[in-house]
Amino acid sequence: MTYGVFHKKPYNSLIVLAILMHIMSCNVYKNNTSQSISSIEENPKIIFLNYKINKNKDGSKTLQFQSKKIVAGKFKQTNSNVEGIQGDLICNQLDENSQVLQSNIIKNPLEKTIEYLDSSNSFQLKQIDLDSAYFSFRLKLKPNTKYIAINNISNFDDSSKPLIKTNINN
Repeated sequence: MTYGVFHKKPYNSLIVLAILMHIMSCNVYKNNTSQSISSIEENPKIIFLNYKINKNKDGSKTLQFQSKKIVAGKFKQTNSNVEGIQGDLICNQLDENSQVLQSNIIKNPLEKTIEYLDSSNSFQLKQIDLDSAYFSFRLKLKPNTKYIAINNISNFDDSSKPLIKTNINN
């Protein structure tokens, strides 16, 4: 009889050990689930904007809003070190108090560079200045953004009036 009792103790220990491991593994799974739920709640968004730009006879520019689309998603990486030159546009995301949340540079949409083959079959580049153009761009949308303001980079400062200020919440 002592032989049978001797075997039951290790068997009972294995059952208790298996139950403890199961409980511990459920606890780890619970923590991972809460982390994935919080990452879903962050819900990053991208906004796609479409505009038409016209160059007036006096050299000034006018912008017309065409459309927008907001989708869930995020960029793989961002290049925030781009610096603009005169003629480029600066796009600012503004909060409800018109405070700048983020700025992005948009290359001059009225200047297009095309590549073509010349008569000797070599590639050449040519700069074309347009009077009007449609352009699109996308931004990582900040959570508090209420407006998108676009201005010329040459006269951008806090007191200048933007070329266009688009309300993104309608």
